[in-house]
Amino acid sequence: MQSPDADNSSNGWGKCRHAVTRILIADDHDVVRSGLRSILEAQPNWEVVAEAADGKEAILEAIETKPDIAVLDYSLPLVNGIEAMRQIHSLLPRTEGLIFTMHDNDALIEDALKAGARGYLLKSEAKRNLIAAIEALASHKPFFASHVSEALLQSFLTISNRSGSTLTNRQRSVVQLIAEGHTNKQIASLLSISVKTVETHRSAIMHKLDLHSPAALVRYAIRNSLIEA
Repeated sequence: MQSPDADNSSNGWGKCRHAVTRILIADDHDVVRSGLRSILEAQPNWEVVAEAADGKEAILEAIETKPDIAVLDYSLPLVNGIEAMRQIHSLLPRTEGLIFTMHDNDALIEDALKAGARGYLLKSEAKRNLIAAIEALASHKPFFASHVSEALLQSFLTISNRSGSTLTNRQRSVVQLIAEGHTNKQIASLLSISVKTVETHRSAIMHKLDLHSPAALVRYAIRNSLIEA
């Protein structure tokens, strides 16, 4: 009779003491992906099984390869890293997620947690903390950049929603895609929602931010690092 562990190993998730840790890298800069691959594959029993240059590709590669860990840049084209993390976590709850970003933003950290990420690392801290972050996630332990305070984590656990003009992660995803020039139909396809839902989000965003034109929305997206200028 075949053991349960034997079944698990067939999809890349079977674990033993010397099992390979399988990693997905998603970043829109070739040089960053190349650098990450070099660092990670220099470690014993670590393997980069897939790379992606945008969030949609990251989701598809995750479904295809079922990595143990997904390292996702926040500022990915098409689908940002947190939205990609949300979809990957929903489809593959055993895949641990690390948001790897240049943005030091408490709201993004909270959204990363809500999306299912167990790690958040600034690119400026990668040299000294990347290996430790992957080691922690490989052991199913959380890892967050040094500036993330206990107070922030406690805030996430006790406060489910913020009031005021703060956008939800889904709304930020919609803003990003609008600013990138996508139509409502394209946005609906990328986020797996209906066109009517996109229109509802769009209206709510404009009202919440008190914006009155697409150009103003693009300027907001640039100021808040949702897209690159």
